[in-house]
Amino acid sequence: MKYLLLICGDEAAYQAMLADPDFLPACRAWAAARGDGLVMSGGLEPPADATTVRVRDGEVLLTDGPFVESKEVVAGFSLIECASREEAVEAARSHPVARHGTVEVRALHA
Repeated sequence: MKYLLLICGDEAAYQAMLADPDFLPACRAWAAARGDGLVMSGGLEPPADATTVRVRDGEVLLTDGPFVESKEVVAGFSLIECASREEAVEAARSHPVARHGTVEVRALHA
């Protein structure tokens, strides 16, 4: 089964992660440890660079910048393949972001 790990945190945690020289190497090591179970992983641009798209009554409505006012933002993701939710939770627990922010685990619909 595939699971999406949403990498989240507030702006201070995000900046602390980026300032930590061990953070990116730890993320690379985490990804390498997943082997073939890591389908895809990546970081996201900050919410200020986002564009939201809505269609209402056939009209396309675009909004630049952050749409949701929240203290936590989605900073990245990892798509993993695991035999069980417990295995996915273990992968999230060992992710370097879990020490600074939040890793949300969601199963993909089959």
